[in-house]
Amino acid sequence: MQGSTTNRASSLSAILVAPDRTLAFDFGEACAKDATFEILMDLKSYPSEQTLEIRVRQLQPDVALVDVASDPIAACQIIGYLARLDSGPSVVALDARSDSDSILRSLRAGASEYLYAPFDPANTAEAVVRLLRLRRSDPGGERELGAVCAFSSVKPGSGASTLATQCAFALRRSGARRVLLFDLDLMGGTIGFYLKLNHTFSALDALEGADRLNASSWTSRIASANGVDILPAPLAPWAENLEMTRIQGVIDFARTMYDWVICDLPVIFQRTSLMTVPQADRAFLVSTAELPSLNLARRSVIMLEQLGFPKERFNVVLNRLNRRDGITRGDMEKLFNCPVQASVPNDYFSLHRVVTLGQPLAADCELGKSIENLAARIASAAATGRTAPALDK
Repeated sequence: MQGSTTNRASSLSAILVAPDRTLAFDFGEACAKDATFEILMDLKSYPSEQTLEIRVRQLQPDVALVDVASDPIAACQIIGYLARLDSGPSVVALDARSDSDSILRSLRAGASEYLYAPFDPANTAEAVVRLLRLRRSDPGGERELGAVCAFSSVKPGSGASTLATQCAFALRRSGARRVLLFDLDLMGGTIGFYLKLNHTFSALDALEGADRLNASSWTSRIASANGVDILPAPLAPWAENLEMTRIQGVIDFARTMYDWVICDLPVIFQRTSLMTVPQADRAFLVSTAELPSLNLARRSVIMLEQLGFPKERFNVVLNRLNRRDGITRGDMEKLFNCPVQASVPNDYFSLHRVVTLGQPLAADCELGKSIENLAARIASAAATGRTAPALDK
């Protein structure tokens, strides 16, 4: 193969499909300077699927570079075809300028990266690093499926999103290689705001394209913060009903890519939560110590039991507990008739600081230690296949 002498540690072999010859020339000039891509073949028109498959099979390129400026519809058809090929190349969309609609259209079709003129060397180098990392993390063999952990509140404002986010960071720090934080509260999800993300692709896009997800396109679709990959809720609230198959499709795919998938759900009584909780290995109902919340927690436990969700797979977490509340774990377990995983202390100032900065909570405060302990017990239980032991108050 022509690319056999390429230094694969720093460059990728590629097929270029570019009817726009000015775009092809500009990209070729940029590649020649930085040696980021070795162009094995330059196709000056959009080929048929049969021709493209033959070329891919002959050359076995790492990447297909596709001009999406000349004919967006034809380009997306080619991207979609390449994304569906078994062991096919990753796809990089090339555009004459940056355009948000074109970015979304290309990523939804299956592109892994999107580069636009004038081709900035730093952006191109970062794309190559991500593509190389994707190739190393997808050697083609079977890997153990990751665990799914869901957090849902019994009423709005109970702190489930905060606990889900901070547990994701804690699991990453504890040694998990890959962690995904999946914000399924499509009406009012706040994780993107909380972490100050500026990301075009959202959880809704992943759900709508659940039947077209693949490892090649996934890397460019997710946001990242402090070592955790994130699918944030859409910027515009979305209130339509979701099909269970779409939620299951994204979760099943994410299991193949991550050690941990942390789902942040809306309140437990919503349809999305009731469809997601049964797919989780473990679920946590987050309540505060106020009487209305405790009453709703008890009703939630009864409802989950009636729906056939086994008690050993869900726990109650009592959030923002003050010592003067005088409630013991034993009292709560009698009230809920199910295990209480943890009681998390109220630490407004520590939490306000990290929310303001969009950072993980450190373990040098009481709240941070509590969340670290919760994540450690969850990880330990997953490793041994047992229900996570409850924490001491």
